[in-house]
Amino acid sequence: MTQIFLTGLFIVSLLTGLATEGIKRLLDEFKRQYHSNVVAGIVAVAFSILVDIGYTVVSNMAFDAEWVVYLISLIILSWLCAMLGYDKVIQTLAQVGSKS
Repeated sequence: MTQIFLTGLFIVSLLTGLATEGIKRLLDEFKRQYHSNVVAGIVAVAFSILVDIGYTVVSNMAFDAEWVVYLISLIILSWLCAMLGYDKVIQTLAQVGSKS
């Protein structure tokens, strides 16, 4: 399950980076003020929910407490990836996992 979670995190991070850049360019074109981290965070949350629900439907998983924990974790880590970068978040998770 961890491998599937990390794959989902990678997909969300990739889509978040692309969509955030597109939204920022669009906002710049219309000369709108925005905060990059807020835009990235909102996009990360939206993609996290979509990817999680999509995987749940495709794999016929049940909606249970474990599903909710994975969704919340995906949202939080996706937001961090949007702010810090995917590689940095994965490096930190690996360091925390190796000390346990």
